[in-house]
Amino acid sequence: MSGVSRRSLLAGGASAAVLGALGMYAGREWAATGSGSGHGAGAIGGAVSTPSAPPVKLIGDGSTADTGAQPKQPKPERLKAGERPPQFVVFSWDGAGELSNGLFSRFRKVAADHGASMTFFLSGIYTLPESKKGLYAPPQHPVGASAIGYLSDRHIHATLREVRSAWLEGHEIGTHFNGHFCGADGVGRWSPAEWRSEIDQAKRFVTQWKTNTGFTDLEPLPFDYEKELIGGRTPCLEGQANLLPTAAELGWKYDASSPGGLQIWPGKVQGGRIWDFPLQSIPFPGHSFQVLSMDYNMMANQSDANPLGDRSMYEAWRVQARDSYLAGFRRAYETNRAPFFIGNHFERWNGGIYMDAVEEAIGQIAQHDDVRLVSFRQLVEWLEAQDPAVLAKLRTLSPGQAPAGDWADFLGPVASGSPSASSGSVAS
Repeated sequence: MSGVSRRSLLAGGASAAVLGALGMYAGREWAATGSGSGHGAGAIGGAVSTPSAPPVKLIGDGSTADTGAQPKQPKPERLKAGERPPQFVVFSWDGAGELSNGLFSRFRKVAADHGASMTFFLSGIYTLPESKKGLYAPPQHPVGASAIGYLSDRHIHATLREVRSAWLEGHEIGTHFNGHFCGADGVGRWSPAEWRSEIDQAKRFVTQWKTNTGFTDLEPLPFDYEKELIGGRTPCLEGQANLLPTAAELGWKYDASSPGGLQIWPGKVQGGRIWDFPLQSIPFPGHSFQVLSMDYNMMANQSDANPLGDRSMYEAWRVQARDSYLAGFRRAYETNRAPFFIGNHFERWNGGIYMDAVEEAIGQIAQHDDVRLVSFRQLVEWLEAQDPAVLAKLRTLSPGQAPAGDWADFLGPVASGSPSASSGSVAS
């Protein structure tokens, strides 16, 4: 495998200067197969207008409600003996605020067009008006401080509408925490107790938006966030080591904060309690090194982290970013079938080329047979439905390594319980 450049491991979140410059502040079966649009797991289909409200049991001040099981969730099925695994692809979004550029609503429609479920990592302060920023007490920073800006009231309003619709369409709402502090004075210095404070505040902002905003024309978010929230991604992919004990204590199922992971089948960390879903190092066309599977890292390598780079290069950079995602997909799809993870932000860096690149990649990936475009939550449910010995065997395949022989030879003896099968852990 080619070496990974230092810049390919840059933190997944952009600096405050970069974010400010671009306006980032302001019942389907798993077993279903087929090619073409609408064949991903958890296919959504139809319009993306807000669905009608199910019966609700209001929680707290009515900002959230228990509406029962989430709609449009696929049923996880255990692999049969010798069966080739489907190709899982998870598209996830850090921050998940709806600004005037309409990117949240744009990618809800993209998801619907291609039968995809996605994970939206909501920043808690995107539901908190700036006039109430004194309610946020970030660890190791002054009250109200944030490395990303608070949204305007109208953008908070729009974000709440998008989050509600996304969940009803089958998408996952995770967390990107709150203030996005990175670097020398960032989240990498936080203790487990400080992470607990940050998480508690993020949940409180989401579950008390009615009190904090005074909005009276919006329906409640249709989920109990205490139950819904089972994972997140840290700012700049920093601080995972001290987050994990708190995540395990809270009963979270996964964390998506590791940088530079290999394209192999995931395992568990924190004593086998938390699935580790890293952003992955993928081929970078035209280079001998690999790049992290996120828009910021593409931009960091192409325009030296300048979000307003050389306009004459935009088209070439868009194609390069799209083809990098597709190369990462093909490397897994044609060989070990390891789940493929792509992370992005709702941004307009370098003229919005990364949004166009990921939309094109989604469209092409969705055309392949056996592809499941899922959320991290849905992937967890599938993994936990599998025989641990089968997952352990899958983890022996390196990036770009196909099984010797065929899948029936590779997994058949394990799944059938022959003496060669083991009860090996998938912990890493």
